[in-house]
Parts: sequence; C-alpha cells; structure tokens
Amino acid sequence: MVVTRFAPSPTGRLHVGNIRTALHNWMWARKHGGRFLLRLDDTDRERSTEENAAAIRTDLGWLGLAADTEARQSDRFALYESRFEELRAAGRVYPCYESAEELELKRKILAGRGLPPIYDRAALKLGDAERAAFEAEGRRPHWRFLLDHDSPIHWDDLIRGPQHLDPRLLSDPVIRRADGSWLYMLPSAIDDIDMGVTHVVRGEDHVTNTGLQLQMFGALGAPAPAFAHEALLVGSEGKLSKRLGSLGCDAFREEGIEPLALIALLARIGTSLPVEPVADPAALLDSFDFARFGRAPARFDLEELKALNARIIHLLDFGAVADRLPAGMDAAAWAAIRPNLTRIDEAAGWWAVVEGKVTATIDAGDRDYLAAAARLADGLDWNEGAWKALTSALGTETGRKGKGLFLPLRLALTGREHGPDMNALLPLIGRARAVERLKAASL
Repeated sequence: MVVTRFAPSPTGRLHVGNIRTALHNWMWARKHGGRFLLRLDDTDRERSTEENAAAIRTDLGWLGLAADTEARQSDRFALYESRFEELRAAGRVYPCYESAEELELKRKILAGRGLPPIYDRAALKLGDAERAAFEAEGRRPHWRFLLDHDSPIHWDDLIRGPQHLDPRLLSDPVIRRADGSWLYMLPSAIDDIDMGVTHVVRGEDHVTNTGLQLQMFGALGAPAPAFAHEALLVGSEGKLSKRLGSLGCDAFREEGIEPLALIALLARIGTSLPVEPVADPAALLDSFDFARFGRAPARFDLEELKALNARIIHLLDFGAVADRLPAGMDAAAWAAIRPNLTRIDEAAGWWAVVEGKVTATIDAGDRDYLAAAARLADGLDWNEGAWKALTSALGTETGRKGKGLFLPLRLALTGREHGPDMNALLPLIGRARAVERLKAASL
C-alpha cells in the first residue's frame, strides 16, 4: 500500500509551499488507494505551539486534505532513543565536543583555502581521556551520524531521475544537540520506517538531506522509501517573494479563494498539463504523475489563481455553496448570478440588487422611455421570457435598438451598467419591483 506523509513543524502557519507539498502527498496516496499521514514534527519544544498545530489541522480541513492518521514526534522520543542506542552500539553515531565558535572557525579556514566546509571528523580521534577532560569542563557532546565513505549514495528520483552523491564530499550530519534535543534528520527517518512510508514528496532543497538519510535507512536496517523532489515555487516575477512565501490559508480565504481553486492550480503548475477549472479534486487524480513534473521552477501567480477561482465558481452547483449564500437566495438565483462572480461573497451584493432598493443616475432623455417601459412591463405576461418580451415591445414602440434600448433598462432595474444576464435576473426581481423601479427612474 502506498503511504505518504506531510510533516510540518508547528512553529508557524502553513504557507503556499507547504500547501503544495501536502497536496501532492495527499494526491499520490488517494490516486493509489493508499494512506496519507499527518506527522507534526514538533521536536523543537520552544517554538512548537498547540495553536500552530491546531491551525495546521484547520487549514488541511479547509483544503479537504483529510489525513488518515496523525502522529506527533514529541510522543515518540522513546523510539528515537532506542534506535539511537542501536546506532551508537554499531558505531554509526559519535559524540563531538566542538563549540559553535570552534566549528565556525574551522569553516572559515576551509573557505579561505577554497575548500568545501566539510567536518574533519576530529572528534573521532579523541581518546577516552580527552573526552573525559571535555566533560569535566562542563562540555556536553552533540552527536553526528557517521557516513560510510565507501558506499556511494544513489537513488532514482521520481522527478529528477538518477541521483548520485559522494559521501566523502558531505559532512557527517549533526543529529542531536548538546542539550539532548533532536534535529530533523534521524527522527524523520525513524518515523518513515516505523510508519511504513513508501513515498516521500518534498522540495528539491532536501536533495542532500535525502542522500544523508538514505545511509540512515541502511544503518537502521530498513529499505528506503521512494523520493520525489519537486522544483521550488517562484512568483510571477521569477522568484518567491517574501509576501508570496508567507501566503497561507487565512490570506487566501480573505481573498475569497475557494480551496478547490488553490488545489487545481497547485496540482498542475510545474507540470506539462494545463491548469484547468474542476468541480471536484477527484478529477485531478488520474492525470497526477510525477513523470509530468519538470525541473524548472513552478510559477505561482496570484492573479492566475484569482482568474481560476472565478472559473471554478462558475462551475459550482447550488448545493455546494448554499450555506454561504444570503437568506432566500435559491438555485435559480444562484444560476443567474453565478456567471458574474469572482468570489462567492459577491453574491450578497447581487442579491441586494434583486431584493433591495436600487438607485441609478438616468439621463433626462431616457425618462420618457423608462415611463413607457414601466407601462409595458406592467401589462406583460410575466415569466422567464419577460426580458425578451419587454425589450421587443419597447423596440417596436420606440424604435430604439442596441445600447440605447438595453442600457437605460439595466440601469433603472439594477443601478449598474453591467451584471448578470437580464433574461435570468428580471424574473428574480419580479413584476412589482421592476415596475416600481422603472417608474422611479422615469421621474
């Protein structure tokens, strides 16, 4: 069974890049009838908050990305400790006593020589007496994972293709701080093993991390999951601006963006497939394939999202939006007003046009024309063809056509020059209100 996971740290709110990662993991699991896990990577106890964890759940719920199960790393420290001791016994982790300042000095010396900042494994050369002396000074060790320099790192990435890393060109990664707290790398690998994760979908900025973790999977005696590293998001200007990088679900909700629009865009940008409006995210699953993803950065354009949002709103059935519409607005009204909306909360303004009072600035030369319109409207057989019957009768009586025939009527009836199709809107306004508005505009 395919098992994917979304593993945010509850140290802040989800942003658009996180949302894309969550979506693609969810889509891959759902496409294959598998399981999608939410794992809160909350090992940073100082910065992780329950408020952020709750917000992550809320945002995933709003997006419709329901997880099949949830876990928190803070509940799994005993497992990490056990697997850490296994690695320690096998000689695959080792204590280091350099301070942050000493390590920075080493990096500067290497940089000055034009060399990569690779840790020199000086801690492996320490004897028991030297380690005891450091301990006596009050130094507590941080721990590194010992890379196997004789085992080249390679994997077939689902997006990037064959990948190769030389472990001799990589520093042994720090996996545990001097205070005993965990860094990301080892707990993540332990969790992926324990939870049966089969596919890890994440950004290309994790490629080197993947290489390091592949050796951790091997050292822990477990097969590695398949990896898909996606090109990072950029804005329309060619880079991911600070504003775009901070856009989250709250901001999208404030913009009136439907979760379906966000899903439809993020499912396709960066692939060879066109971005298209859909009425159900299930329609996107069959075509979702990592082989369609390119290596070029995926461009996220907020204006494109807004345009797509409007197109999706125009597809939504009344039942999908009924609980967000003004009281009294029915399916016929939704069908009439929907094509003119860019966000659903605009429906309230148009419903006010139907039921409320309207004011319009009318040219003096149109007032007699509108008086005639009121008279004819009052005598019409009022039905769904009322607009066509009214304009036909007015055209015959007054000789008007085109803009001169239609615009004064729209202004008098709605107070606006543009809007929904009057064939659908006029029956909603009704005979009494229509006649009243036409008479008022003729005065």
